[in-house]
Amino acid sequence: MKNIKIIIITGLSGSGKSTAIDALEDAGFFCMDNLPVILLPKFLELRVVTGSEITKLALVMDLRERDFLQRYPEIFKDLKEQGYLFEILFLEASTEILLRRYSQTRRKHPLSEEMNLLKGIQTEREELKGLREIADLIIDTSNYNVHELKEIILNHVLKTVPGKRMKIYILSFGYKYGIPHDADLVIDVRFLPNPYFVQELKNLDGTYPQVKEYMDRWKETHSFLKKYLDLLNYLVPLYEKEGKSSLTIAVGCTAGTHRSVSIAGTIFIELKKTTNFITLTHRDIELDK
Repeated sequence: MKNIKIIIITGLSGSGKSTAIDALEDAGFFCMDNLPVILLPKFLELRVVTGSEITKLALVMDLRERDFLQRYPEIFKDLKEQGYLFEILFLEASTEILLRRYSQTRRKHPLSEEMNLLKGIQTEREELKGLREIADLIIDTSNYNVHELKEIILNHVLKTVPGKRMKIYILSFGYKYGIPHDADLVIDVRFLPNPYFVQELKNLDGTYPQVKEYMDRWKETHSFLKKYLDLLNYLVPLYEKEGKSSLTIAVGCTAGTHRSVSIAGTIFIELKKTTNFITLTHRDIELDK
C-alpha cells in the first residue's frame, strides 16, 4: 500500500472546486490545480525517487484539460492496482445556481468558446456523468456559501485522514516592546497585581511557582481567568469550524516577564486539555533580566 492519500477534486465548473482545494490546503494537503491527468503517475513516481515527504495530495482535475475524460479511467485504474489510495470528490450545483454564479463573477466557462453558457453547463454535466458515478463523495454546493462548504470538506477530511487541526499559539509579550503583529487575539493583563513590586519576586519570572502563587492570591486573577477561558472555549471551536488553520492568542503585561507569562501559562494548560495542537512561547521573558 502506497503511503500517500490522494484526493481528486472534480465536478462542474463553478461548483466550488477552488474553495475545496483551499480547505484541503488548510488540512495539510499538498495541492495542485489543473495538473494534466497524464502527468499524475510521473509526479507520484518522482515523489518516490526523490524521497518526498508529501503524504497527502489534493488535485483539481476537470474539463479544462481536454484529454482528462479520455485518459482518467485508465490512469486511475492503474494507480489503484499499484496500491495508491485515492478518493474522488465530485462537486456539483443546480443549473440555475451555476448560471447565477457565472453572471456574478463574469468568469468564462471552459466550454463557452464552443457554445453558450447554458449549453456549456448542460454539456459538461452530461460529459462528467461517468466520473460522478464512481465518485466517493458527491456534494451539491447549491445552498452553501464558501465558509459552509469549507466546513463540510474539512469535517470529511478530518474523519478520513489523520490530518491537522487548527494550531493554537499562546504568546506572552511586553507592551514596552510592542504588540505582536501576527496576533489574532490580544489580551492586556496589566490590570492584575504586579509581582515586580514584591522584592523577593522582582528578579523571578512568571514560570516560577512563587510568582504563580502570588498571582493566585488575588480574586481578580481567578475572575479574569474564568471569564476569559469561557470566551476562548466558545471562540476556538468557531474559529476551527470557519476553517482557520492557526490562532495566535497574545497575553501582554508591561515587560512580558511576570503577569503575562504566568497567565499565558495557565491558559496554555487549560486549552491543552482539549487539543494537542498548541504551543506556548514567552517572547520577552529574558529582555528585562
